[in-house]
Amino acid sequence: MAITTWSDFTGGLEADDLAFITHYRDFCRSLDEATEEVHRSAVQYKQARIFTSAYVKSHYLEVQVDLLHEAKHPALRTSFASTKKVTTHRITLRHLEQWDDDLEDLIREAAETVGPRTR
Repeated sequence: MAITTWSDFTGGLEADDLAFITHYRDFCRSLDEATEEVHRSAVQYKQARIFTSAYVKSHYLEVQVDLLHEAKHPALRTSFASTKKVTTHRITLRHLEQWDDDLEDLIREAAETVGPRTR
């Protein structure tokens, strides 16, 4: 994926979709040592390794969170082993009100455990 600007990534989003992805961005940027990479189709956060990414599709916020275990969340769509150690979780939110402390805890855990590298 080619790196682009936030404006290019969010250009054309409706106001509610922009608020959704911006809320995700603001939370992720508040995490210690998280580096943002904006691509044409998604925004991702990493330290040594990507630990979360997101994009808006059809007015849904699709969030990917990588953890060292399988986790539960009410909006969890699927999870699968992406490496021997890492499980990728796909969480789909339709409304900003679905953003909760549990999701923040999962992203924070991903930053602390997967972000620094898992080897």
